[in-house]
Amino acid sequence: MSEEKSPDSEKLHNITSLDGLYENWFLDYASYVILDRAVPHIYDGLKPVQRRILHSLKEMDDGRFNKAANVIGNTMKYHPHGDASIGDAMVQIGQKNLMIDCQGNWGDPVTGDSAAAPRYIEARLSKFANEVAFNADTTIWQSSYDGRNREPITLPIKFPLLLAQGAEGIAVGLATKILPHNFIELLDASIAVLNGVRPNLMPDFPTGGLADASNYNEGQRGGKVRVRARIAERDKKTLVITEVPFSTTTGSLMESVVAANDKGKIKIKSIVDHTSKNVEILINLAPGISPDVTIDALYAFTDCEISVSPNTCIIHDDKPRFMSVNDMLTESTHHTKGLLKQELEIRLNELKEKIFFSTLLKIFIQQGMYKNPAYETSANFEGVVEVLNKLFEPFFAQFYRVIVAEDYKKLIDKPMSSITRFDVKKADEQMKTLENEIKEVTHHLKHLNDYAIAWFQKLKDKYSKGRERKTELRTFDRVEASQVALANAKLYVNRNDGFIGTSLKKDESVQFVCDCSDLDEIIVFREDGKCLVTKVQDKTFVGKDIIHVAVFKKNDERTVYNLIYKDGATGTSYVKRFSVLGVTRDKEYDLTKGGKGSRILYFSANPNGEAEIVNIQLKPHSKLKKLQFDQDFAELAIKGRSSMGNIITKYPVKKITLKSKGISTLSGRKIWYDDILKRLNVDGRGKYLGEFDGDDKILTVLNTGVYELTSFELSNHFDDKMILIEKYNPEKVYTVIHYEGKSKNYYVKRFLFEHVAIGKQTSVISDENGSKLYLISAAAQPIVKVDLLKGKTLIPETIEINLADAIDVKGMKAQGNRLSPHDVKTIELIAEHDDEEDVPDPVAETPLSEVVAAEKADDEAEKEITGDDSGRESKPAKKIDLEITNPDDLDIDDTGQIGLF
Repeated sequence: MSEEKSPDSEKLHNITSLDGLYENWFLDYASYVILDRAVPHIYDGLKPVQRRILHSLKEMDDGRFNKAANVIGNTMKYHPHGDASIGDAMVQIGQKNLMIDCQGNWGDPVTGDSAAAPRYIEARLSKFANEVAFNADTTIWQSSYDGRNREPITLPIKFPLLLAQGAEGIAVGLATKILPHNFIELLDASIAVLNGVRPNLMPDFPTGGLADASNYNEGQRGGKVRVRARIAERDKKTLVITEVPFSTTTGSLMESVVAANDKGKIKIKSIVDHTSKNVEILINLAPGISPDVTIDALYAFTDCEISVSPNTCIIHDDKPRFMSVNDMLTESTHHTKGLLKQELEIRLNELKEKIFFSTLLKIFIQQGMYKNPAYETSANFEGVVEVLNKLFEPFFAQFYRVIVAEDYKKLIDKPMSSITRFDVKKADEQMKTLENEIKEVTHHLKHLNDYAIAWFQKLKDKYSKGRERKTELRTFDRVEASQVALANAKLYVNRNDGFIGTSLKKDESVQFVCDCSDLDEIIVFREDGKCLVTKVQDKTFVGKDIIHVAVFKKNDERTVYNLIYKDGATGTSYVKRFSVLGVTRDKEYDLTKGGKGSRILYFSANPNGEAEIVNIQLKPHSKLKKLQFDQDFAELAIKGRSSMGNIITKYPVKKITLKSKGISTLSGRKIWYDDILKRLNVDGRGKYLGEFDGDDKILTVLNTGVYELTSFELSNHFDDKMILIEKYNPEKVYTVIHYEGKSKNYYVKRFLFEHVAIGKQTSVISDENGSKLYLISAAAQPIVKVDLLKGKTLIPETIEINLADAIDVKGMKAQGNRLSPHDVKTIELIAEHDDEEDVPDPVAETPLSEVVAAEKADDEAEKEITGDDSGRESKPAKKIDLEITNPDDLDIDDTGQIGLF
């Protein structure tokens, strides 16, 4: 009896297992997306769609512009993904302004404006693209997707295009983000590679801005580049953004600024976009808002600062590979060298073939082989070859290769008219030219490294104009959001019930504390001797009997707390001074000995370490003769919050009252200026400016001749044009050499900087066009070397001048004395003496007799030109003692004195 099959088993028998199918299909799809769509190739730096666009442009190239729509249509022969993807890719290439010359509205990546429709815009290959990207002889070809055409596997690009343009793509399982680099720096780095030096590339963005690439990590995964907009202070009420960060637009940046203002992170009156050819976004500040703090807040809360994470993934050997940008450049440089070698070898072979055939033709005609009866009577081609082989046999040694049948075929195809008109002399000249070119190509092949260096140098000389670095590399200080957040909330406290927050219900028990931001932390002190730090919230319980609430500043060594407390276990009272630096949020810290029943008797918070004097009254006691005494907190050392303190009394305290307010016991705040970060600091980085306290100010001078006094707040920003920064001393004398634009003369003056309001900019030189600050020195006796051109014949001379002797101290607005009546070529500060006493006068390089004679000749020449000497300033003669060796060389007056002018 046969076994019957159940319906279920029959269904299972008909099921086909899918094990492995999805795995294979997914792998095929992932490979396709990685290799043929999203990731660029290392050698030409292009994705397939970009390569096909450039190939199509070359195919259509006739020197004139083509409609982008026509280029897209032609590219569809090679790219099977539709016109939209081709058009978008073409616009992206065009906006990078390197491989395609664009005509029409191609959009603007800075403003985010899109390009016009492809039927309205035109394109052609740039001269640079034609020179570096195409060579049919060195291109490896493949069939297009439908087999009707052929397309390049990679273009033979002899330039690190991938690093110049950058690339970004998302594939299956991986992504790539290669940042753009500077055109000139890439060529210099390629030359360095050929000289055996490893490159060190840093990104350069077309939108400009500032970049901190200290953590670039050579563009590999894990690296990071911080990019900032360039923000300047136009005046105390206006900021201007002139460059935006990479990958942002003026529109998105403005939206982020408006959003930050709506959230209360910053406070502005308005923001206006005046961008046309160049970026110009004006931010008008609200009254009373600091421009410097606002700049930091813009970096902290808006797209004025973004972080870019590179990920250099490329196609190499038909598979994805992660490489550093420096290794990519090295690989690209050697690939370019290989392409140049191929081109030279191809050219050498072409030249040899030309000489080969020219020699073949010359012998054929000169020896009259075309008249040979055996040649003329040959019945077929094989016979012709046999006859010509015998005729050419004596000349085989003159050829670099064996003569084959195809050569004879090319020879006999020559028309008789060209044979009869053959010019031997002209042929010899042509072969001589070819031989010289062969020698040149052979030389290049033997010195291929030098030839490749010359190639990169030629590209630099030819195409580098206008491609200078746009992004300024800097090291940024990290902006703490909590330090620059606008105080957009009001903090309240209910001391008895123990609540603090920004949304406490207002009644008689609730008190206003201060303005704060929602990022701040709050420090709380309670009567039981406990303190804690907590985050700002709408309402939070921190413990009853609150005696002090304030915004907490981490690591603040300037704020000092003065405290007297009673120990609950012994009844003894202690006094101490302490600071609260780092703490754990929401953890209670005991400021007393910790005994049960301990409580604070006196407390004060002092933002600059002030130490007051208090009067302590004790309760009457039989053993006490003195019931009150004073305690000066200045006598106590500042310790940590956990210190026990000093015993102030063992007897019960009745009352403590403030007798007199104290002054700060802290030394002045030591300030340094970090020229790399362009910021002040207290960490000892950069130039030491001094100790600052109270109303001390900082003096800054710009190269435009403008000076300004600022506070010593660490949030201050400083102009890139600053040439001097010092602690302001109203009694310090400064020496300035400046060029006056109207008279076109150099002047020297010495003066005191006037005390002006903080933030007011004042010029110490002329306001005339062309006026320029040339030199400033704070030394007591600065010495300069001046190169002059004297007289009508413009005789060069170099003199040294002690500027302290040149002019007395005058007012800041004075023009000063003319540096020299002669043409000044260069001025160099060679010494600065801080000693106000006399220093040796500079030694003249020219003998005195020659100086006097030259001065006299100049005066006579000036009289001849002007006709009189009434305009000269009269100066008293200066008497000097010297030994005269040749009196005829000197102009001696009737009194026997030598006049010096």
